[in-house]
Amino acid sequence: MDGTASCEITALLQAWSRGDEGALGTLIPLVDRELRIIAKRRLEAKRGDPILDTTALVNEAYLRLIDRKQSSWQDRAHFFAVCAKTMRRILVDHARARHAAKRGGGAPQITLNEAASVAPEQASDLLAIDEALEALARIDVRKGRVVELRFFGGLSEEETAEVLGVSTRTVKRDWALAKAWLTRELKRGERA
Repeated sequence: MDGTASCEITALLQAWSRGDEGALGTLIPLVDRELRIIAKRRLEAKRGDPILDTTALVNEAYLRLIDRKQSSWQDRAHFFAVCAKTMRRILVDHARARHAAKRGGGAPQITLNEAASVAPEQASDLLAIDEALEALARIDVRKGRVVELRFFGGLSEEETAEVLGVSTRTVKRDWALAKAWLTRELKRGERA
């Protein structure tokens, strides 16, 4: 996305924050394509789930963002970071609902490297990843955000760097360390 579009999105977000509902109507078409790309990346391994698809994930994210009553959107990067967090919550809520519906536990846990191909039926795995990510965020907020944006938000290293205001090299380093830490935590959970 070019700088002009980014500035336009920022201006519309700030107008929406001030209560301009017309700004929201103009904003949605500008961010819709990007949100669908993020959602599609996250869900591409979840083929065959009739309940949750790209459109459903994006629509649910819109509903939660509108209900959020955000007092102040700082800029485009802040908006997409909140979108990634919102999509994460939706996916985790969906996994919890599926897990509760099955009333089953004991599903094998997986590593973060395997998690990219988590099927909807593996709700307990997604929940284990979410719990491990919460623990990581308590220790190192930025590494937690990197995982959230990359794994749940589907952002590339470059997009993640832009959102966090750090270099791509920092994102690569944080991503590698976070994956190693989360893998260790997930394995520790398997033994428990």
